[in-house]
Order: sequence, then C-alpha cells, then structure tokens
Amino acid sequence: MSAARVLARGRRKPRTKVGKQRKVHKVLSEFKHGKLHSRSKKGPIVTSYTQAQAIALSEAGLSKK
Repeated sequence: MSAARVLARGRRKPRTKVGKQRKVHKVLSEFKHGKLHSRSKKGPIVTSYTQAQAIALSEAGLSKK
C-alpha cells in the first residue's frame, strides 16, 4: 500500500465511483453537522463550504481531475 493511497485517518482512498461518491457525501455531512476539521481532529473546524468541498474531493481522490 503506497503512502499516496493512505489517508490521515488510516483508511484507503475509495477506488470505485460509488465509493468516491459516498466519501464525498460523508465529508460534506460532517461539514453540515459542524464536525469537519482541517488537517486532523485537532485542527480548526472548517467554516467555508468551498473548503469543505476541496477536502471532500481530496479525500475521495477526485481533486486532480
């Protein structure tokens, strides 16, 4: 398993389209409930929707498209 595929939370990036959509939905739900942090769990809470989208796409492996 390469370092590029491992997320900060210790999980692999999803490989299928459905898995990527679920990951984006999960991260945006965290933002909606005010639980999305930048960097790690100890980082500041994300307040910008644009930043939340960028984090979601990055964690799903879609940010380079």
